[in-house]
Amino acid sequence: MSDYLFYVLTGAGASAIIAGLALGLVVTYQSAMTVSFAYGATATWSAFTFAELRRGDIPLPIPGLPARLDLADEFPTVVALPGALIVAGILAWVLYVAVFKRLRHAPPLARLVASVGILVAMLSLLDRRMADVRSLRTPPVLPREPVTVMDDVTVPRDGLWLMLIVVIVAATLWWLARSSVTGLRIRAAAENDKAAVLMGMSPERLGTVGVVVGSVATALIMCLAAPMIPVNPTAISLGYLVPALGAAVVARMRSIPIAVGTAVAIGSVQSCFTQLQFDWPWLPSTGTREALPLVVIIVAVAAGGARLPDRRSAIATRLPVVPPARVTPVAAVGLIAVAVLGLVAAGPLWRTAMLTSVIAVLFALSFVVLTGLGGQTSLAQLAFAGMAGFALSKLAHDAGVAFPLAPLLAAGVASVIGMIVALPAMRIRGTELAVITFAAGIAITELVFKNPDVIGDASTGGAPVPNPRIGPWDLGLVAGNSSSRPVFGLLALGVVILACALVITLRRSATGRRLLAIRSSERAAAACGVNVGRYKVALYGVSAFLAGLGGCLVAYRFGTVSDASFGPIASLTALTVAYLGGIATVGGAITAGALAASGVVFYALSQVSESSGRWDVFLGGVLLVAVVILAPDGLAAVLGRRRHAIVARWRSSVRATTPDTQIDQDRIVV
Repeated sequence: MSDYLFYVLTGAGASAIIAGLALGLVVTYQSAMTVSFAYGATATWSAFTFAELRRGDIPLPIPGLPARLDLADEFPTVVALPGALIVAGILAWVLYVAVFKRLRHAPPLARLVASVGILVAMLSLLDRRMADVRSLRTPPVLPREPVTVMDDVTVPRDGLWLMLIVVIVAATLWWLARSSVTGLRIRAAAENDKAAVLMGMSPERLGTVGVVVGSVATALIMCLAAPMIPVNPTAISLGYLVPALGAAVVARMRSIPIAVGTAVAIGSVQSCFTQLQFDWPWLPSTGTREALPLVVIIVAVAAGGARLPDRRSAIATRLPVVPPARVTPVAAVGLIAVAVLGLVAAGPLWRTAMLTSVIAVLFALSFVVLTGLGGQTSLAQLAFAGMAGFALSKLAHDAGVAFPLAPLLAAGVASVIGMIVALPAMRIRGTELAVITFAAGIAITELVFKNPDVIGDASTGGAPVPNPRIGPWDLGLVAGNSSSRPVFGLLALGVVILACALVITLRRSATGRRLLAIRSSERAAAACGVNVGRYKVALYGVSAFLAGLGGCLVAYRFGTVSDASFGPIASLTALTVAYLGGIATVGGAITAGALAASGVVFYALSQVSESSGRWDVFLGGVLLVAVVILAPDGLAAVLGRRRHAIVARWRSSVRATTPDTQIDQDRIVV
C-alpha cells in the first residue's frame, strides 16, 4: 500500500491539473450553457504566457512584427502571474463576446463545432508560438522540498500545495455560486434567460462574468502547475482535457464538488498505473492509462442516460437543412472531368493537392451520413479510418489478401468498431456523446496506433502497406523507384464517386427518411414504429465504413500506416472541414474536400501568397467559426442559394423576353 500511496501523492499535481480544468468547465457551463473543447487550449495559452514572462522571451506569431520580443530581464512571479491571469480573462472575454454569446440559442452541435474551430485555430497558433522549442519549463513557484508521509513515503510537496489550492478555489467558487447574489443570478440567467430579462438582468453580461471567472480560476491553477509539467500544445489541450471532460460529465456539468472529486480520483488512478502494470502484468503496456477516462464516462453517463429523451429535452433545435438529393448530370460530369484533368494532366504538386482533396471527400461523406442525416455526433472518425488502415496492413501485407478484398474487409473492421462505439449513443446524445467519442478516439490512438505489436518497428515509419494490384496491373501511387503516377488518383476518384452515389441513394431511400425522422425527434420516430437504437448503430457502421475507405486510401498513398495521420487532432480537423463545406449534403462534402488542408484551395492560395500555406490550419479554424455564426448550413448551401438566385433572375428575364417558352424547372437545378 505504501507504493500506491507514493504514486497517488506523486501524481497529486497531475490530479490537481485535471481538477482545475474540470472546475473551469463546470463554471463555464453554469454561466453560458456551453461545453468548449477549446478550454484546454485557452488554459495552455495562459500557461505559455506565464512561462514566457518568467523567461523574458515572448514570441509574436503575427505577420509584419518581429519574430520574438526579447525583454531585458525575467519577470518575477508577482508580476508574471497577474499578467497571465489578465491575458486569460481577456481571452475568455473575447471568445465569449465574439463567438459563444452569438451562439447562445444555437443548437449544441453548432456550439460544439465552434469550440472545435477555436481549438484548431489556437493549437495552430501555439505550434507557431513554440516553433523553436517544443516545451517550456519554468522555475518553481510553489515549495518543492520533500515531505515524508507515513515514515517511508517521501514526495515533493509542490503537488500537495497545488491540490490544496485547487480545493480552496473550488470551495470558494462553489460557495459563490450557491450563496452570493451574483452567483445565483448567473445560474438563473443561464437556465432561463427570458425570465432573467423580465427581472431586469442581462444574461449576456452575467454569462461573461461567469466565463471570465472560470477561465481565470483555471489559468491560476495552470500557471502554478507550469513548473511541474512540460508546457506544450497537446499535453494540456488533449492529455489533461479528456479526463477533465469525463469528470465534468460525471458531475452532469453542474456540481463543482463532484467534478473536482471525480477528477482527483481519475488522476490518482492514472498515477497508480505504473504500479498496477507491475502487479498485474496482463494489463496492456500502452494506452491503458489514457483509456481510463473513457471507461469512467461510459459507465457514469450510460447509467444515468435514457433510451429516449424526455419531453422536456425533446425541443426542436435548428440543425443544418437537409435538402432533397438532386443530381444534375451536367454538373456531375463537369466535376468528374475537372478532377480527372487535375489528376492526369496537372503538375506533380497540383496532382498531390487534388488527391488530398479527393480523399478528404470520403471523410466528409462520413460526417454527412452521421451528422447530416442522422443528427449524431462523432469525434473519432479518423480513429475509425486508422483502424481500417492498420487492418489493411495486416490483411494485405501479413496475410496476403488481394485487392480489392483487403480494403473492403479493412473498412468492414472500421465499421464494426464504429458500431461498438455507437452503443452508448443508444442512451446518450449531444455533448455527452461528443465527449465519449472523443475519448474513444484518444483511447484507440493510445491502445492501438502506438502499440508496437500493431505498428511493428517504429524505425520503418509505421506498418507497411503494399500497392493495390489487380492481376499484373499495379494501381499504386508509386511503382518501384519511379515517380508518382495518376492511376492511383483515378482509383481514389472512382471510390469517391461510388461513395457519393451510396450517400445519395441512402438519402433518397426509405431508410434515409427514417434517419431524418430520428434526427428531427427520436420520440416521434419511435412512436411511428422506428427502432431508434438499431438505426443509430447502423448509422455509425455506415459512417465508419466510409471513413475506413478513406483510411485505406491514405494507407495506399503513403505505403505505411502510423498514428501521425489518424490522431485526435486529425478527427477534429476533419469535422471542421466537413462542417465548413456543408455537413448535410454531398455537395457540401465535395466543397469540404476542396477546402481540406493541403487541398486544392489552400494550394492555390499558397501559389498566390507564400505565407498562406503556413496559416492554412489557423485560417480553417477561424473560417469555420465564422461559418457557424453566419452560415450554419455551410458554404455549399450559401453558394447554392446564390446560384439559385442567379438562376431565378435568369428565368425571369427569359420569361420576360419569351413568354411562350416553357422552362423545365427541374432541369435548371444544378
